[in-house]
Amino acid sequence: MMHSVERRDIVLVVDDSPETLSLLTDALEAAGATVLVAVEGANALALVERITPDVILMDAVMPGMDGFETCRRLKSNKAIAHVPVIFMTGLSETEQIVKGLEAGGVDYVTKPISPFELIARIRVHLANARQTHSARAALDASGRFLLSATAEGRVLWSTPQATALLTAITVSPPGDAFLLPEPVRRWLAGRRGDGAPGSGREAIDLPVEASTRRLRLSYVGQIGPDELLLRIVEDDGLAPEQVLKAKLNLTLREAEVLMWLARGKANRDIGEILGLSPRTVNKHLEQIYSKIGVENRAAATALAVTALTPR
Repeated sequence: MMHSVERRDIVLVVDDSPETLSLLTDALEAAGATVLVAVEGANALALVERITPDVILMDAVMPGMDGFETCRRLKSNKAIAHVPVIFMTGLSETEQIVKGLEAGGVDYVTKPISPFELIARIRVHLANARQTHSARAALDASGRFLLSATAEGRVLWSTPQATALLTAITVSPPGDAFLLPEPVRRWLAGRRGDGAPGSGREAIDLPVEASTRRLRLSYVGQIGPDELLLRIVEDDGLAPEQVLKAKLNLTLREAEVLMWLARGKANRDIGEILGLSPRTVNKHLEQIYSKIGVENRAAATALAVTALTPR
């Protein structure tokens, strides 16, 4: 279902029904999405302050803040106003359909929900959202040190923050098209046609001439036939687990567990890497979820990735 190369699309499901959450989570994950869950409107509003989903599935009727008010509040937040909201409503509740569209929803599905129909509708609205919300703006919202380049090292575009760092390492004079240095061009050439993160060297370190600064260029994904998405950051020397420890107020061991979780490791693998029993890993994860205010692995992973992305 999901066509994004650099990461899986994120679907936020807001519903107080365990049965609906289970059905949708299974169907969406099978279709290749990352699923985040909020069981009430207030939880959804808090979650989107940390993680921007690509699409939101909203139950119309919930205790406390209903789906309509939740949607209105979401749409008042400029950072996520572009995210399409699809309402889920009862078959005979036509007045709810009107209220949902008036609150800012783009579509609705009726319960009992057909996962196949829902996934088809999500496809349409993701495509529409990406046409109306430029790719650069969307990428810049998720990481402000991004650029794209050809496999030959010619920079096609870059965010303002990335441009400031590029001036320290590119060989073209100001005003001309940036051309990345020879070591980077060799590294990129080795990735030609490689859209699979995890194969090959994912990052290259670059010293800045006549300076103690070091910049790191990371491969994010392939976003066109000859367009590679890259991230450039100044290496502050901190290990990822130290960054997570400081930013999320975790113990060092919790930060290590979360780091490996964010790298896609299963609990058993995390235990083997860190010398912990599976039960201990589970206990650490429970503590991590509680401390950072999330409910599942997907949300914890997304938050960890966000914490490790320079702002």
